[in-house]
Formats: sequence, C-alpha cells, structure tokens
Amino acid sequence: MGITKSEIFTVEQNQLAQFAKAFSHPARVAILQYLFKTKSCVCGSLVDEIGLAQATISQHLKELKNLGLIQGTVEGTSVCYCINPTVWEEMKTVLSSFLNQDTDVADDTCC
Repeated sequence: MGITKSEIFTVEQNQLAQFAKAFSHPARVAILQYLFKTKSCVCGSLVDEIGLAQATISQHLKELKNLGLIQGTVEGTSVCYCINPTVWEEMKTVLSSFLNQDTDVADDTCC
C-alpha cells in the first residue's frame, strides 16, 4: 500500500477519513452496535456475539480504540470495552457537517 500523504490534506479531511475508517468493516460496525446495545462495558462476550475468532475481534477492537471511539479498562485478566462518549459526539459532529452539505447543482450541466 502506498503512502497516504495525509499532510497535504486539512485537519478536517484527515479527521473525517479516520472516523469513516471505523465503519469500513462490518465487524467494527457490529462491535459498535453491540456496545451500544449492552450500554455497559463488555469483556468476553464479543467473540460469541460477533462470531469471529478472538484474534480477529482483538484487531478490530484495537482499531476502534486507536480511533478513540471505544475505551477499555482492565478488569482482572481481561479488558472491558465501552463507547467513548466524548469522541463519539465529536465524530457525530464531524460526520454530520460533511453529510449535511447541500447537493444542489447550479445548473443541469453536471453529469
């Protein structure tokens, strides 16, 4: 894979791309949905709920945590995860701003 050259894009463009990455795999979407559904920290039930291998779930959790969308706390020998409400609200603002742009075309000459 090539270099993304993220430095040539604005902070907002980079932030939007990073948040969009959270939804770029259905397993991450399923994890987020499950965390919202349970409304509490989740430790070991993700493997059973999602149906993927522990290693695969761990990789997706790592990605979501790196994006800041989830946070984890150590409880004994396991890590429990939940939605990070501060970053979730920030992402909603960034995505809404982008998605709520008007699609009106000045004239009918476009495509």
